[in-house]
Amino acid sequence: MLFIRFPSITVTISIFLCIMSANAQPHRIITLGGAITETVAALGLEDRIVAVDVTSEYPESIKKLPKVSKNRSVSAEGLMAFRPDLVLAPYGDVPYSVVQALKGAGIPFVAIKQDFSARGALAFIRDVGKALGMKDQASQLATETERRIEEVLQTVEASDKRPTVLFIYARGTGTMTVAGKGSNMDALIRLAGGRNAIREFNAFKTYTTEALVHANPDIILLFDFGMESLGGRKGVLGMPGVAFTNAGKHQRIVALDGPLMISFSTRLDEAILRVHQEFIKTRE
Repeated sequence: MLFIRFPSITVTISIFLCIMSANAQPHRIITLGGAITETVAALGLEDRIVAVDVTSEYPESIKKLPKVSKNRSVSAEGLMAFRPDLVLAPYGDVPYSVVQALKGAGIPFVAIKQDFSARGALAFIRDVGKALGMKDQASQLATETERRIEEVLQTVEASDKRPTVLFIYARGTGTMTVAGKGSNMDALIRLAGGRNAIREFNAFKTYTTEALVHANPDIILLFDFGMESLGGRKGVLGMPGVAFTNAGKHQRIVALDGPLMISFSTRLDEAILRVHQEFIKTRE
């Protein structure tokens, strides 16, 4: 059998495949999660994000976008109202019924797992890129992020002291929890050169005065909005039990940008450095 190649047809088919590949990329994206939103923006697709969740605050321009809800919960109707051709969310955050409704409407949904470590941040970037059809660009971004993280970790390793740090998540005095082992803040504290004051339990648990005094942290760390909800630095120092800790005696209270500290994505190096710098300041 004789096969004849036609160059012009080959070129036409190649162009067609390129067009199909380009069209495969989403044009109306909903991002549910600050880390996902930051990563999509870093990959150059910020202009394709049509709506976000309440945790998405970076880049600054993202704050202008409509929110799919007033809290962390979402509905299928609320998501569909923005006519997305892709919805990205942290693994386990969106109810099964909502996911099924989206798929039933022909709307692609991708849940992305996040491991709170330097290596996990790089995998996260690549996973987001894969969902966007930008595997090569994401790989390059991950490589650049890895280089920056390694530089910062060298700075941290040069430090000779490891402060004991207690992270308090606060939304007013009635809503407070502390970060235990395996949490995102536990990972960041360790990466920044500190030791988590809480080792008795995993994840987050309700704050108690007894636990605070027993932990006796050198530093108390909060999100900036958390400290504001407690009445600022003076309010934190006046909390029951704080005066009996090393942090309270030396007034070592640190408050930093929440979205930056929990993103574990393209800005992880910046988060590590900011927290480490605050650790250094409190020892001066």
